[in-house]
Amino acid sequence: MSNSVIDNLSINTIRMLSIEGIQKSKSGHPGLPLGAAPMAYTLWSRVMKHNPSNPNWVNRDRFILSAGHGSMLLYSLLHLFGYGLSIEDLKNFRQWGSKTPGHPEYGHTVGVEVTTGPLGQGIANAVGMAMAEAHLASIFNKPGFDIVDHYTYALAGDGCMMEGIASEAASLAGTLGLGKLIVLYDSNNISIEGSTDIAFREKVGDRFKAYGWQVLFVEDGNDVEAINKALLEAKADKDHPTLIEIKTKIGYGSPKEGSASSHGEPLGEENIIKTKEFFKWNYGEEFHVPQEVRDHMAQLQEEGRKAEAQWNTLFEAYKKEYPELARLWEVYHSKELTVDLLKEDKLWKFEGKAATRSSSGEVLNRLTEYIPNLFGGSADLAPSTKTYMKGKGDFSAEDRTGANLHFGVREHAMAAIANGIAVHGGLIPYVSTFFVFSDYMKHAMRLSALMKLPVIYILTHDSIGVGEDGPTHEPIEHLASLRSIPNFITYRPADAREVAAAWCSALTTKDAPTALVLSRQDLPLLEGSSAEALKGAYILKDYSNGMPDVILMATGSEVQLIVEAAKKLNEKGIKARVVSMPSLEIFERQSAEYKEAILPKAVRKRVAVEAASSFGWHKYVGLDGAIVSIDTFGASAPGNLLFEKFGITVEKVVEAAESLK
Repeated sequence: MSNSVIDNLSINTIRMLSIEGIQKSKSGHPGLPLGAAPMAYTLWSRVMKHNPSNPNWVNRDRFILSAGHGSMLLYSLLHLFGYGLSIEDLKNFRQWGSKTPGHPEYGHTVGVEVTTGPLGQGIANAVGMAMAEAHLASIFNKPGFDIVDHYTYALAGDGCMMEGIASEAASLAGTLGLGKLIVLYDSNNISIEGSTDIAFREKVGDRFKAYGWQVLFVEDGNDVEAINKALLEAKADKDHPTLIEIKTKIGYGSPKEGSASSHGEPLGEENIIKTKEFFKWNYGEEFHVPQEVRDHMAQLQEEGRKAEAQWNTLFEAYKKEYPELARLWEVYHSKELTVDLLKEDKLWKFEGKAATRSSSGEVLNRLTEYIPNLFGGSADLAPSTKTYMKGKGDFSAEDRTGANLHFGVREHAMAAIANGIAVHGGLIPYVSTFFVFSDYMKHAMRLSALMKLPVIYILTHDSIGVGEDGPTHEPIEHLASLRSIPNFITYRPADAREVAAAWCSALTTKDAPTALVLSRQDLPLLEGSSAEALKGAYILKDYSNGMPDVILMATGSEVQLIVEAAKKLNEKGIKARVVSMPSLEIFERQSAEYKEAILPKAVRKRVAVEAASSFGWHKYVGLDGAIVSIDTFGASAPGNLLFEKFGITVEKVVEAAESLK
């Protein structure tokens, strides 16, 4: 069988599996698989370096379906190329408990590199993966030993190109000259509402050229040879990322070809029959894979095994030639830290007052002595967020060895890029901005939690303590918002020692992201603060010998207020317990016995204090308790004055405690 014949048969097999899976589930998006199957097949069969026998091979090329709604295309590829998805899995598309959910999910389906579906995220994830590849290559590669040498490919559609996150990420990728990043643009001029002309008439290629990308064009999305040529040309340019715009017809070959209705609904039984007639698909049974295609795929899988075997041989020689680098490689790729941070006394020694953002910067720079693969930065705010690692250099187009990242004012892309770095492996990503701007990052942060990625978010200027910048820059609802995200850990430390604990928690948590929410203003080093903060909540001071009369609880800068309030209450004969609660999520993970010891159910008089929304605190104060909080927006004035004006004071805490019946 000639190459063109087996190529066409394989492509049509992908198409048929995709539309049949969608039809069986009575839900899905057939338009993209029908139009984009040739480009995906060409990439996977001719260009992409991967080994289905070991989906986690560290030097594999990465493929991201940024247009995640076309998931059946990816599932069909994973089945045919031998990644372990069965025909039964394809038949269970979008069903409860299946390996083939509606949009690709990282950690759920073997071979899925990253969770996609929210448009544009995948492009930004791909930028992160390409950045990770470039940095690791600069650290570990030696002449004759390119042990880090792989490409990142993303398949994106018109919707991805409309999203602002894609523009943010693409602009940065061009600035950084990420030559091993290649985006295949499925350009079909159709979105859910109809022709893209109603809202999207720009020349995407020209925009990407302006970003600093190489831009290539393939006129016919069914031309395998032209697609292959463009991919090879893209790989030849090592200095620029490449956008390959490939003109396709959505729903190609079906009666719904070129229509918006082919985007997000099954074709229907009658239209599937007509589609099969168009492609001369004469196999009677559904979900059929011709034996010729099976044989062809077996050959391709063998090529993948050989590629990894060659790399393994190279790496064995590398270990002998560069044993120290090989040991460092193991450190970078270990799932566990090679140091017990709790035993490193230097990490926990502090003196005097300091803003927790400053304490975090100090801890971060201490950590670089123990952890070599920290890789991060800020959205143009490092001097304010204190997230610059001294002596670690700046990652740029000219210097890949730098570990400090400069994202520019691109918060949304920054967070999604961090997700890409995390899933790539080998590096520990952190990103930072002002807490109020976490709104810009929210969707990518949610995906960090969904994918169980240990991305570290450093969010400073955490309250009305921001002061003169006013309500646009003063977080109110943001703590409640982050705490509402499943599998997301939020730490708001009260002092430098709690900051160290928050960093330790973030670095040792392997299945969830962590936000460090930090103050702009100086805070005192509290008597009794300690690594107990790793439990999420602990008793900082207790004026009772047994059961207290009242429990005062707070986070961050407000802990110092409840410490002072407890003293005043004690002078009045009211025995108060002071509980610092830097992380409600971590506290909830503790045993029932521990939680009862900190917050005994018998003590119903409770006061929670936080310079933010009261939402969420009712769980801890109950119907009988009180909350000293802010449920309005802030104002522009000196920070100290704002705390007074908004009633976040020692006097208000004492008053609230005394008012409890």
